[in-house]
Amino acid sequence: MNYYSFNDYCRDTFGEKVYKVSINAGFTCPNRDGTLDSRGCIFCSAKGSGDFAQSSLLSVTEQIEKGKERVSSKIGPNGKYIAYFQSFTNTYAPVDTLRSLYTEALNHPDIVALSIATRPDCLSKEVLDLLSECNKIKPVWVELGLQTIHEKTAEYIRRCYPLSVYDEAVNALRERNLYTIVHVILGLPGESGEDILKTVDYVGKSKVGGIKLQLLHVLRNTDLAADYAAGKFKCLSLEEYADLVADCIAILPSDLVIHRITGDGDKKLLIAPLWSADKKHVLNTLKKVISER
Repeated sequence: MNYYSFNDYCRDTFGEKVYKVSINAGFTCPNRDGTLDSRGCIFCSAKGSGDFAQSSLLSVTEQIEKGKERVSSKIGPNGKYIAYFQSFTNTYAPVDTLRSLYTEALNHPDIVALSIATRPDCLSKEVLDLLSECNKIKPVWVELGLQTIHEKTAEYIRRCYPLSVYDEAVNALRERNLYTIVHVILGLPGESGEDILKTVDYVGKSKVGGIKLQLLHVLRNTDLAADYAAGKFKCLSLEEYADLVADCIAILPSDLVIHRITGDGDKKLLIAPLWSADKKHVLNTLKKVISER
């Protein structure tokens, strides 16, 4: 079984392999500043899922340059990069602030696209208009944290928006020809394999451009870690996860880009599953199981 990978898409779109540079622009989130909640999503680290980003005290340009240094041995001096606004909710600020930050990234000569991680409930008309404006300069990808379509799970993880908001956001982004990537977490507490496949199938039928399949990580200093320590749920084994990923790929449209089939948890924070720390072994296992389908 084959699938349309992130690397395949980049080669088709940009003519070569492209690397992401993670950026922390100093944003917060309505789940953290008291607007919806003050605790954040139950699985989210203190850095708002941006554990591999640079310091927000650095400018966007400085963070891009430092990010380039990290992969320079792999990509060489003439590489192309995607500026990935990753930490927290990256449309959750005044439009003038967003315009300044996005424009700085767009103006960098080595940046070929922006990828902006956000929540479906943080896409006002003004923000959407700004994203459309930027999309005319260089491609803009919008990454939406859906995680699950099941309301009981969404309540447990403190997502704090209903599925209808996701649907509205996807429609608004499609109307503006903005490429959309959806994040789904595999292995959330209380969800069966059938529940997960229903979420993945829903995303596949949403007519978005891409999906990220993310393994659930239990990280230190999160409420999820407390529930794990209390024995309220178990993490997937590598074998279970590999079979589940293959099942997900099998039901997705063949032209949907699968940007990720696992994910990295900061090893200093990772509690479980510990097998996920050996990324090379994980990827080899996943590719073997997928190829055998």
